[in-house]
Amino acid sequence: MEFPSAGIKPLRLVAVLLLITAASIAIHGYHYGIEDEAIYLPAIKAHVNAALYPHDDIFFKPQTRPTLFDDLVAATARGLRAPVDWTDFGYYAGTLLAFYAGAWALAARLFPGARARLGGVLLVAALLTMPVAGTCIFIADQHLHPRTLATALILWAAARLAPRAWGEEVSEREYVWAALIMTAATLIHVQMAFYGMVFLGMLVIPLRGAGKRVMLLAGFGPAVLGALVLRGGPEWQEASRTRTQHYLMQWEWYEWLGAIAPIFVLWGMGWLARRRGWKAAAAVSTRTALFAALGLVAGCVITIPPALERLTVFQPMRILHLTYVVMIMLAGGLLAETVLKAKLWRWALLLAPIAAGMSYAQFDSFPNSRHVEWPGRATGNDWVEAFNWVKANTPVDAYFVLNPRYMSSEGEDYHGFRGLAERGQMADWDKDPGVAILFPELAGRWWREVHALDGWKNFKAADLRRLHEEYGVGWTLLGVKDGPAGSIAPSDCPYRNQSVMVCRID
Repeated sequence: MEFPSAGIKPLRLVAVLLLITAASIAIHGYHYGIEDEAIYLPAIKAHVNAALYPHDDIFFKPQTRPTLFDDLVAATARGLRAPVDWTDFGYYAGTLLAFYAGAWALAARLFPGARARLGGVLLVAALLTMPVAGTCIFIADQHLHPRTLATALILWAAARLAPRAWGEEVSEREYVWAALIMTAATLIHVQMAFYGMVFLGMLVIPLRGAGKRVMLLAGFGPAVLGALVLRGGPEWQEASRTRTQHYLMQWEWYEWLGAIAPIFVLWGMGWLARRRGWKAAAAVSTRTALFAALGLVAGCVITIPPALERLTVFQPMRILHLTYVVMIMLAGGLLAETVLKAKLWRWALLLAPIAAGMSYAQFDSFPNSRHVEWPGRATGNDWVEAFNWVKANTPVDAYFVLNPRYMSSEGEDYHGFRGLAERGQMADWDKDPGVAILFPELAGRWWREVHALDGWKNFKAADLRRLHEEYGVGWTLLGVKDGPAGSIAPSDCPYRNQSVMVCRID
């Protein structure tokens, strides 16, 4: 069998993108309420039910308030009178579809034929959950995240501004469309939109002399800003240093390789594209290499000198996210035309092992949860089952204390308590420091609460009563294998499974 090289009609393209979206969920999985959804999901549910989180909404609302993503998801759930878990899954599938549509739109500017365009999108889909160097983010997450939708919009805007040929001028209309699209991206995810605008700037600036200007901006811009920024207090510094991905000097050698290698890979692909006469792909590849170099230089300037530590929250190395997306897309297009060509067996030989390897990594990362956590279906995770019991059987204003590192507990699989249990909790070491470093006024409260839990594994009933008196917590959730479960009498614990106990604190 041979792969068709003709153009793809609109309805057929929609069907193809829907099929790629479904295949992505099957390959990479879907997990409700994990990792960064520990921040976004409580924000969504707080819009749906304002009575939730009377004690601790300060640990997620400041981060979500500047954007409309949580408002949009919550409004959809209310408008459709749909459960939040089903709405979340619908948005996840929808944002993936938008992401692939944006990738196709950009690929259509880079490659003259449908085969190369599809090769670019398929390689991105196969590597969807690939880590981006040492940034602790993926091409796209296995859960609903505004970054995916913002990336989709950035790709749409890039498709408007990407040159079809060297020296070709972009029309004023295209600039207007790109500005409108980037305004929408900013309302979804501010940080991604900022780096998206830098990327778009790299696409349209004159290439001659651009390298010198980029290096100058990367080297001196942050330094000028740093002169206006005070050093963080000790509480802020402790919160910030939980994020080792913000500090380049704490990266492993292979993470450095993942930051440096794309510059040369993109430059090489630009050379290959020029040899094939693909002027747009060559131009975008070269400019993306400069974009990656900008991020690397800015990352070194910002994250290495101690005097600029307050600027680490800008995470300049996250420039690599868009770099990886474009690099993988270009690689897929070049492979499709130079190696895979019209032979379906070659496509299968390339993509099937990649997809299998990525899927295996996802099963390995979430061994105690279903690969696809379908809404309304038991997840198979003891911790999530306990969270669900808490949601159904404790007062709305119940305030909990948990192991401050509970998300990394054995069997937990990084599920967030606030979002799934719909109850408040004292501060943790996993997600709450991320909000504290963005909003330094929260660092003091975060620091007091997490250090009140020092020595958690050796806590006794008296320690829990102290927390009840000092912080007002009335409940605790204890991991049987990693918490002070033995110090609580069974009569105090109305729920228990093999991994978790839910107990009252009197």
